[in-house]
Parts: sequence; C-alpha cells; structure tokens
Amino acid sequence: MSTQNPAPLWQPTPQRAAEARITRFQAWAAEHHGAPADGGYPALHRWSVEELETFWKAVTEWFDVRFSTPYTRVLGDRSMPGATWFPGATLNYAEHALRAAAERPDEPALLHVDESQEPRPVTWAELARQVGSLAAELRALGVRPGDRISGYLPNVPQAVVALLATAAVGGVWTSCAPDFGARSVLDRFQQVEPVVLFAVDGYRYGGKEHDRRETVAELRRELPTVRAVVHIPLLGTDAPEGALEWSALTSADTAPVFEQVPFDHPLWVLYSSGTTGLPKAIVQSQGGILVEHLKQLGLHCDLGPQDRFFWYTSTGWMMWNFLVSGLLTGTTVVLYDGSPGFPDTGAQWRIAERTGATFFGTSAAYVMACRKAGVHPSRDHDLSRVGCVATTGSPLPPDGFRWLHDEVREDLWIASVSGGTDVCSCFAGAVPTLPVHIGELQAAGLGTDLQSWDPSGDPLIDEVGELVVTNPMPSMPVRFWNDPDGSRYHDSYFATYPGVWRHGDWITITSRGSVVIHGRSDSTLNRQGVRMGSADIYEAVERLPEIKESLVIGVELPDGGYWMPLFVHLAPGADLDEALVDKVRRTIREQLSPRHVPDEIIEVPGIPHTLTGKRIEVPVKRLLQGVPIEKAVNPGSLDDIGLLAFYEELARKRA
Repeated sequence: MSTQNPAPLWQPTPQRAAEARITRFQAWAAEHHGAPADGGYPALHRWSVEELETFWKAVTEWFDVRFSTPYTRVLGDRSMPGATWFPGATLNYAEHALRAAAERPDEPALLHVDESQEPRPVTWAELARQVGSLAAELRALGVRPGDRISGYLPNVPQAVVALLATAAVGGVWTSCAPDFGARSVLDRFQQVEPVVLFAVDGYRYGGKEHDRRETVAELRRELPTVRAVVHIPLLGTDAPEGALEWSALTSADTAPVFEQVPFDHPLWVLYSSGTTGLPKAIVQSQGGILVEHLKQLGLHCDLGPQDRFFWYTSTGWMMWNFLVSGLLTGTTVVLYDGSPGFPDTGAQWRIAERTGATFFGTSAAYVMACRKAGVHPSRDHDLSRVGCVATTGSPLPPDGFRWLHDEVREDLWIASVSGGTDVCSCFAGAVPTLPVHIGELQAAGLGTDLQSWDPSGDPLIDEVGELVVTNPMPSMPVRFWNDPDGSRYHDSYFATYPGVWRHGDWITITSRGSVVIHGRSDSTLNRQGVRMGSADIYEAVERLPEIKESLVIGVELPDGGYWMPLFVHLAPGADLDEALVDKVRRTIREQLSPRHVPDEIIEVPGIPHTLTGKRIEVPVKRLLQGVPIEKAVNPGSLDDIGLLAFYEELARKRA
C-alpha cells in the first residue's frame, strides 16, 4: 500500500466544507467544550476519541437531546463488554423522531414509492397522528414497556408507524421482510417471544404479487406468545379471523404519549445473518441508537430538514432502521418497496430522480450491476439534487468509484461506508469535509477509535490487520437476547482481544486516515502467510464479462495443506473452457498476486447468499471441510438452500 498522496477523485469546495454541519459543530464544540478549532476533521476525530465523554455530551447538547430526567455522568462504566452510557437519564427515541411534526406539520416526513414509482407523501402531522393512535391502541392491548412487538412487513409507511408506536410505549421492535420464509422468521421471532404481530397479506416485487397469507397463518400457529395480530392489507384481502385491522387502530386523532425510559432500555432487536446456528438476537438501546444516529446522520451524512434521504433496503436489514432514523434530523425519508432492478437495472436512479433525493444510499453490488449493464444514470435522469451517493453491504471496488464519478457526475460525494448490524451504524465512511480517494472510505467515524491490529494486538498503519474498536460506542449491543450470562456476546466480539471489539473484517488504515476494507477476516485467504480479502478477488474476476458472480474459499486441510477453489457462476452464453480458465488465472496473477491464483476454477449453478444478499463464504468453507450441512449452515438464512447441494456433493467426492 503506497503512502504517497495520490490526487483525490473528489473534494468538497471550500464553501461546501464551510457549510457542512460537522464544520459548524466543530466550531461550536471548540467554543463550549474545548474541541480543537483548527486542524479540521483529523483534529476533531482525535479529540472525540481522547475526550470520549466530553464528545458525547457535546453531541447531546448540539442536537438538543431531551432528557426527561438528567444523567449523572456520560459514561458510568467504560469496560467492554458492559459499558453503561448516561446512567440516570430517561428519554424516548420516538419523541425525537417526531419533533419536526410541531414545526413543519404539513411537510412530508415520508415519501412512499412502490414499483409504479409514483411517490406518495405522508406529512409529519399525519405520521404523528397515526403513531399516537396506534400507541394508544397498543397500550389498550396491554403492551407494557419491554414487551416485544414484531413486524412481518415490507418497506412501507405502516412499518415506520409501527416501529415508532412501539418505541413510544417503550416496547421492543423487531422486523423481518416478507420475502423471508416462515422458518427463517420463526428462527428470529421465536427467540424474543413477541406479544403483537403486524403482518401484511402479501407484497409486490418484480411486477408480481406474492401472497403471504399462508406464511402468516403459520407464524400465528408457531408464536404462542402473540396476543394480537394486526392485518395490513397491501393486496386488499380481508383480515383473517381473530386479526385486527390496521385502519381501525390508526384512525383516531390522538397525540402520541411517549413513555420515558432509561437510556439503555431496549429499542429493537436486530439479527445477525445467522449463516451458522440461530441468528444472534442483537439488542440495542433507545438512547444509544438515538445519539449514535444523530451523530451519524446529522454530522457524517450532513442531513437536515431540507434533505430527502433514500436508501434502498428492506425491513430485514439494519439499513432500514438506519433509514428510519433519518427522521431524527428532520429529513424527509424515502421508502421504496419493490425490486431494486424493476422494470430495469436503472430503477433506483429513477426513484432518486422522482423523489428529489439529496442523499442516495444503495449497495456496492447494485453500483457494479449498473456498470455491467451499461446504465447511464445522469444521461437518462435528472440527478442534480443528489449530493451524495453512499454504498454499503460490501466494499465498493475502485471501478465502482470511477463509474459513479463518470456516470453520475464529477462533483459527486461518493461515500463508501462500513459498519455492521452489530452496532447498527458505521465504523468508517462518510465525512462531508474530506476528500474521496478511489477505493477508500474517507475516515473513521467520530467517537469511534477504529484501529487495525496484528495478531498480537499492535496497531498497524498502511498494513492489513483486524478491524478493532478500542473504546465503547453507545450503539453497541446492550446484550444478546437469550444470553443470560453474556457468554455469547463476549465470544462474538471480545474473545480475541480482551476488552476490545474485534469485528471480523480485514482493514487497512492509511497514513492519511482513510480506511480500506478487504472483506471478512474469518474467511480471509491466507496463502503462505500472505493474506488477502475475498473482495479483492471478486473485484478483479467479476470485471470479466463472462463471469456473472464468483465465490472464493480458502480451505485449511487436515494434512496442513491449503486448497483454494474459485467457484464461478457464468453469464448466459459463456463457457468455462480452457481459454476462460486461463483468462481468470491471468487476471488474478497480474492484478492481484500470483500466490492467490486459485487451485481450481469450478463452474456452479449459482452463488448462495444470505437473505440480505451477502455471499456466504464461511458456511461453504465448512461444508468443504466436511462439516455436515445441518451443522454448517442455518437453512432459513439463505436465499436458495438448493445451491448448497453442489458444494456438499463436491466435499463428498473430495473426501
């Protein structure tokens, strides 16, 4: 990794940097809290991790967080795991999410778009009214603070109303997207024992209607703790017997009443991808999410009342929760319910245009699919309002940066961000005042002491190491559900380096403070001591037009050997002949490293993914090491379990 300073792909104009909220925050924090007035973002970041308590106190003051009872100190205990934030304080997340209703009642809080692509607004006043009505009905149903409320819902306004009403009464929200099958929903919801289930009768995706009534009936049978089911008729069907109608629960003209709960009171449960065993049920707090998301959305993403915030996501992914938190900054949130590529690959750009999105978030995979399909966003759409395109889900390859710069516009802030469900936020990514370099995330986030460590726990600069966070973040889990002694939580992040969060990604922190993500460290390719992330291989191989998608696995063998196959899913009409095999090998040898040329290149009928679209490397690795399928993978977490038969058969033959 070279440490010289290549020219950035983009940098903010002096005017844009001066107007960014983070610049104003720094000047204010310098005046009131001793933050450095000079030195720009690097100085602010250093102060934010060295003076952690002062920084988070400043965040709560800058964003006017309303504590109904005051805190005794910012950080009661800073040990990890087990940090306690703002002890003594009480507040309510939903109260902060609906603050704009008093100031701008008639402006849109939500813009809802489906595959017809006609945006439909929900005003702040209407959103607050529905939340008030539903919260009162939940209380009437006997919902008490701490009770779990579940949603089997697509990305529609009703899901936002249900989440906010749950938070308003102090309940704990949890959701799955309706493309999840019954088994994988039950693997999640059965763990947390919900008392209410919000469910749709079906959804529309890719131009087709998908009826989910049988799945909902199965969920009702298998969730004995559910006392009330609320029917949301997206396909227009009648409520099943014993279910309540959404419209009846949300029709009253009731101002919301916000339960004041302790800072660390659970807000929601998110689930890890659960590729092995049951998904981890990750509990995050009302206060922790509130302050982390205010920082992330209000400072890093530079969002405010004039913005329109669109991120392509489903309710089964943490990015949906993050998107809803856009409301905290008074931003209009764009909810798109439909296929990311319907009626054609350019669909998301069309939605950004039609909703006037100023900040558009998507997946790195979508950007690369657009590049491959020859989409021309700015030629075909008016994207003049889009100030930032952000990507996550996997590292954005250098070609993705170049394509966005060339095809959207030269003056485009490109924010590749990386974090995780585990913190429902970003460790590194968007900073509106810093330059963007190709293939790099701009910097670590404020208050996040992000480091790259070698195996003995020494920090590295300009070298690949483990992503660690050495101080607590408010949105780190307060616990896992059903983990009474905390051992599962501890083993997930703190077993490698005691007292330090190890996330499981390989990263490089450059000498200028930017960050490069190389892929998951638990599926890292380690050839003769030279480590490489799988993302680097995918980027090189999938540039070839013949390769639709690929999966590379490094398998440590019982005899001490190492087998590294590359599985390829070919584009229609392509053949894995000798010429293509040579081309793939040559590409990896020349662009990456001769050591990481695969031992075999094997054609497969498809690459298996989690339900949130991540390639599953570790379970395939386990299958290839001879672990039986029922122990290697949780079938409910995959998009197509049938694809694993191929890898299972291959393992059997090799054995």
